[in-house]
Amino acid sequence: MPGRASRSLVAGLAACLAVSGLVPGAILGAFLGAGEAQASAFDFMPAPQTDLNRLYRIDRVTGAVSSCQFALKEGTVGVTLCFGPGEGAGAQAPGEYGLVASNHEREGGVFRVNRRTGEMSVCYVFEEKVVCTPPESVSPAATAQAPATPDTTAATR
Repeated sequence: MPGRASRSLVAGLAACLAVSGLVPGAILGAFLGAGEAQASAFDFMPAPQTDLNRLYRIDRVTGAVSSCQFALKEGTVGVTLCFGPGEGAGAQAPGEYGLVASNHEREGGVFRVNRRTGEMSVCYVFEEKVVCTPPESVSPAATAQAPATPDTTAATR
């Protein structure tokens, strides 16, 4: 793999420079860490549905969601079907996004969460695109005024 060999070469060069004292170790560490941050730009989560081989991908900064799954195709080893972002699944305001699956064995979608704001959306494949519900969050005011029994018929604001 060229990527792995390149990282090994850069790490080796960095070690030589640090030992020789030509470049301070802190600068090298920051330089090498930047490459690692770029390498983890996406997170992946399988759909919880037990008879579906679908994997969702999210851009950790923009929140854009896409999905791929395996399908059989006669005369081949199979194909990878991918679904791009549709309504609500495109780039959002910059944040710290992730995917969370429910424990519902028949659920084909996943939750998109913004760890900075607490907002959540449900994302799923619909008509060959990934779609997501509008982001929702429970506001501190709604939490303070919440009744003992939650209202499950409408969105919480």
